[in-house]
Amino acid sequence: MKNLRYLLREGVRNIWSNRTMSLASVGVLVSCLLLTGAAFLFSLNINAAMKSVEGNNSVKVYMKVNLPVLSSVKAGQEIKKLDNIKSCKFIPKDQAIENVMGMLGEKNANLLSGMTGKDNPLPDAYQVSFQDLSKYKETVSQIKKISGVESVNDYSDIAAKLTKVDHIISTVGFWVILLLSLVSLFIISNTIRATMFSRRLEINIMKSVGATNWFVRVPFIVEGVSIGLVSGLLGSFLLQLLYGSLTRTLTSITMFTPLPMDALAASITGWFILAGCLFGALGGIISIGRYLKKEGGDIVDW
Repeated sequence: MKNLRYLLREGVRNIWSNRTMSLASVGVLVSCLLLTGAAFLFSLNINAAMKSVEGNNSVKVYMKVNLPVLSSVKAGQEIKKLDNIKSCKFIPKDQAIENVMGMLGEKNANLLSGMTGKDNPLPDAYQVSFQDLSKYKETVSQIKKISGVESVNDYSDIAAKLTKVDHIISTVGFWVILLLSLVSLFIISNTIRATMFSRRLEINIMKSVGATNWFVRVPFIVEGVSIGLVSGLLGSFLLQLLYGSLTRTLTSITMFTPLPMDALAASITGWFILAGCLFGALGGIISIGRYLKKEGGDIVDW
């Protein structure tokens, strides 16, 4: 037990002895963890958005601007005649402008207060839901051919675009994270090498009196794990802080509701700590492994 306390104490002392390099290691590792976490959260939100889009069995059909109301009603009757239509709700442009004003709030609604009646720039629309999602594209194509229809907000196109963005982010994120991981290992390894250099005489004495390789190795692994633990906790805290701020901004200016951090915080913190400790331990093992083969004066002459 005394040996364990000694090894742990030596590992922590190593960090303080080389605090400048240790801070650099923490900084790079935190950056790597932040980018990894950001890419993960982005992918989760994209997948949630795609599921929401793919599970939506309705579309909004917009009539041509300034189309007479009777023509809009006639177009709606044509839509209802299609085989895959479950419901078709008419949304007059006066109601549409009121909905927009309600979304903007009282402060900004005054900007649109004069846009009613003939000055209303919005078109009439229909909220149309389908019976069978497997015929989604076919039904949308039929609606677009109806006279008076200007456009249909086809969610399948949005899902395809989201998938493409997710793929790009995942690919770029992978290479950036891989590069930062290598840099993290390099800096952690060099931090521990600096510690070994300053304690080379002590290590030589320890080996001369019969200390095992693991007895020599453990304090440096503890040093790496400690750096990783601090990096994991700091990275998790910063990611949650930044994500919370970003989600509040997105919720206030868009209709999209990001995934809540409360449900993800514990798992993210756990994975960050685990990843940080693994990186730190690996950096310690890499650094000291090659030097434990040296004997006597070879150690002193590093």
